[in-house]
Amino acid sequence: MNPFRWSFRAQFLAGFLVCVGLLGAALYTQYYQHQIPCPLCSFQRGAFALLGLVFLIGGLHGPRSRGGRIVYGLLGLVPALIGIGIAGRHVWLQHLPADKVPACGPDLAYMMEAFPLGDVLRQVLTGSGECAEVTWRLLGLSMPEWSLLWFVVLTLWLLMAAFRRRKRTLLRELRPS
Repeated sequence: MNPFRWSFRAQFLAGFLVCVGLLGAALYTQYYQHQIPCPLCSFQRGAFALLGLVFLIGGLHGPRSRGGRIVYGLLGLVPALIGIGIAGRHVWLQHLPADKVPACGPDLAYMMEAFPLGDVLRQVLTGSGECAEVTWRLLGLSMPEWSLLWFVVLTLWLLMAAFRRRKRTLLRELRPS
């Protein structure tokens, strides 16, 4: 069965399952491969979680109107684009020359306790030396590169599911409103 012809509900629930799988893989690498996430990794996880939540709510609701699907598409674009921005920044940091890498900063838990939220966000998004370190690769790509790839794929999936015009079938036309 062609996934591009699935219903809005099936496409959004599939997007949710992909987000859950990605978060599960991140937790596996953290707890079983002992890869401690840097602050940018933690923010990427948050973006995947928010995107997954939009996919889940949209999939469970399954709006019949085009306007309802567009609303879910626009809601999903927010965490998707935030995730692309954070993962893109992380990839950029990893590709900096060694002399341009910023100094390592405190971990996220300490920053959340010690500083106001605005300062924490500014410091995390600026990046630190620990974010530039590559300690894990799969098929030649680092975890932030995989995250960026998945954010782009999920964004395209979201746009296709939410904004694609759907053919009306005879059963839908016969169904009472």
